Amino acid sequence: MPIFYLVKRVGVFLLIVWLAATVNFFLPRLGGENPVAQKIMQQAALGGNLHVGMQGMIKEYEEKFGLTKPLWRQYLTYLADMARFDFNYSIASYPRRVSNMILEGLPWTIALLSVTTVLSFIIGNVLGAFQAWPGAPRWLMLFMPPLLAMSAVPFFLLGLMLVYVVGFTMQLLPLYGGYTSGAIPQWSLSFALDVLRHAILPSLAIILGQLGGWALGMRAMMVTTQGEDYVTFAEAKGLKDGTIFVHYGIRNAMLPQATALALMLGQLISGAVLVEIVFGYPGVGTLLFEGIKGSDYFLVQGIVFIVILGIGLATLILDLIYPLLDPRIISRSV
Repeated sequence: MPIFYLVKRVGVFLLIVWLAATVNFFLPRLGGENPVAQKIMQQAALGGNLHVGMQGMIKEYEEKFGLTKPLWRQYLTYLADMARFDFNYSIASYPRRVSNMILEGLPWTIALLSVTTVLSFIIGNVLGAFQAWPGAPRWLMLFMPPLLAMSAVPFFLLGLMLVYVVGFTMQLLPLYGGYTSGAIPQWSLSFALDVLRHAILPSLAIILGQLGGWALGMRAMMVTTQGEDYVTFAEAKGLKDGTIFVHYGIRNAMLPQATALALMLGQLISGAVLVEIVFGYPGVGTLLFEGIKGSDYFLVQGIVFIVILGIGLATLILDLIYPLLDPRIISRSV
């Protein structure tokens, strides 16, 4: 792989991360709300009265969090902190640090998204490829209408439907949480099975919402591929149908699907956030929701930055994988 191509892609990645991180800094501050004052007022309201010296307390915490500094100094401090992955203390959950809170929820979200993305991408593309290929079982076409119907429904609505049908009516799976309430997280088979049972419904909501789109896109690409000269030439050479299907059909149809995967990552994560909220899943999405409700600048900034970085890295990896699928990309980019 030419060094210029690699440097160019890494440069674009860094530029996108910086621009997105800048928007992430200024956007929460456009509302003009004071998160420290809101949190202290909430605590005072729970006590039934207004505590003496509240304004002094608010000022002290604002100085501690650096909110009294000019905006440009807050921005420079923010960039330096993001570069070190130091997200400061949580305003709503002080004295807990944002980094610790993210580390607690990140494994849940990564496990949920990685499994659902891989399964939906593989199953959807294989199903779409078979539907377009001559000689494939015709009964596979029966899957397309229901999958397309479900792909038009947002993830969280599918989640609510699954909660009502599978969890509430049939009572087959748990409705809420990442594991049974009161259970102690530990490395054991019983706890792992408990986590798996709680993850089935949110995973199904995401997978069923994606399968139709992947199958339809792959089916269209495979139909286009069948008319290409290299497929006709391969058939004239007498190659086996399986070889033509995999090496000439799927391989050439996968490049647009990989591009679609990179473009879909942002939508996938935003949909997964709502799914986590519906199921009370203890991931980053639920944490982000709580941070937005509490106007917790540092928690929201930290989570959004991690999400931006994750999407950017996934897109960068896909950019570096493209030449393996189609070597002509490098010659066009250099």
